[in-house]
Amino acid sequence: MQRTRRFVALFLVASLIAGASSLRASAQATGPAPASLDEVTDGFGAAVKADVAKLRAATDAFHDLARAQAAGYPTTTPNCVADSTMGGMGRHYLDRAIYDDKLDVEHPEMLIYAPTSDGKYQLVGVEYVVPFRLVPDSATAPRLFGQELRPHRQFKYWYLHVWAWTKNKAGLFSDWNPAIKC
Repeated sequence: MQRTRRFVALFLVASLIAGASSLRASAQATGPAPASLDEVTDGFGAAVKADVAKLRAATDAFHDLARAQAAGYPTTTPNCVADSTMGGMGRHYLDRAIYDDKLDVEHPEMLIYAPTSDGKYQLVGVEYVVPFRLVPDSATAPRLFGQELRPHRQFKYWYLHVWAWTKNKAGLFSDWNPAIKC
């Protein structure tokens, strides 16, 4: 009888430890909670805040990478982009079906995911792009969120990053995010 009680007690302790480890692992799998709209748009006016709110509503489902891939973003994992002094950008998933000259706040051409401590990916931002073949780099820069897109001559497109889901100390529209590590 005493042996059975000891076995049951050990089993219960082991179960509690395993359960706590499982809870910890599942909390890490989701990564840190996304930053609030107010956090990411701090210092910007109502128009930018409204556009970022629309962007967040349109991309909220894409916190699940599988849902983004089902919507047309690639299923292959791109390289993680980082700079040793500036920080990172993360992994850029380009939906080639909307790689055109139309900019739509609710349909970003790229979704940006950053690696989490458990090896998964977390949606942190987006990138809007317009190819030079449709809007040459000699033309007036396209605008979105009240910002001019910047020319990326190496990749031959106009671009704008928007860190809609994570606070970026370098700025909402900065190229690099010092908190992102690859």
